[in-house]
Amino acid sequence: MDVIIKNLGLLLNATLIATPPLLFAALGSCFSERSGVVNIGIEGMMTIGAFTGSVMGLICHNGWIAWLCGGLAGAALALIHAIVCISLHADQTIAGTAINFLGQGLALFLCKAMFDNSSDTPALDTSDKLPRFFEGVFKTGSFGANVLNVYVPAFLVFAVAALCWFVFYKTKFGSHLRACGEHPEACETLGIDVYGVRYICVILSGFLSGLGGAFVTLATINQFRPNVIVGQGFIAIAAVIFGKFSPGGATLACLLFGFCTGIRTLASQSNMVSPNLISMIPYVVTILALVLVVGRANAPAANGKIFVKAK
Repeated sequence: MDVIIKNLGLLLNATLIATPPLLFAALGSCFSERSGVVNIGIEGMMTIGAFTGSVMGLICHNGWIAWLCGGLAGAALALIHAIVCISLHADQTIAGTAINFLGQGLALFLCKAMFDNSSDTPALDTSDKLPRFFEGVFKTGSFGANVLNVYVPAFLVFAVAALCWFVFYKTKFGSHLRACGEHPEACETLGIDVYGVRYICVILSGFLSGLGGAFVTLATINQFRPNVIVGQGFIAIAAVIFGKFSPGGATLACLLFGFCTGIRTLASQSNMVSPNLISMIPYVVTILALVLVVGRANAPAANGKIFVKAK
């Protein structure tokens, strides 16, 4: 019984570690997609957020400031995406692909320039990272320590998800952003600033994605590496599609994918199965989820379509 409880605690701990970066990015993607702008540059925004969070942690020795700076770095990259897609009417898929290359390339270039041609940043000290809940209260290795003594944003992200749901469905701005993703021309005739709403949503998507990326380096990995995000941005986009472009659905999907990552973590401790097969678990589940759901997940009608403001 003790072994079962211990393994359950380890599984929940791994889930709470794997879910926040996916969920922050997925919530950001919900804003962009529902406003009518396709943003497949989530991966690049997470990467630049991860790099910035790690560097700022080393500089300011404050996990909260470093985490917010990671979000701002993602927002800066999202602003470029917004200008190119909304104001310059570029193809949104191609622009998002370019953002992925830009985010990853810029992070690697700056890392080599700042840290003596190294592709990795130095490891963070405990004081440089995000704080934990109930640190020191529970005995190390106990169920309480595994489940509750985790980094604060691991629980904060669920409050953010609830706030996003409230904004989407209980506020005037939420009704405007959803309308802009369905009928931007009708919104313009009603006096809604379609460009303004889309700019806000795309920048928010970058900010939340940057927070997700910064969480990885400030809580999970303890330093920036070129492969630190390893496809998590694309899994977050898959979670949005699986969750039918809603904050609630995206939250459940991210919990599922985070749970699969937790299973992978526990399974990797055994030598019975090849680690290469075990590492495939989250990605296989993602593909299966998309195959089963994508046909029933209706994207906003104007999503990805160029909208030209009437003069």
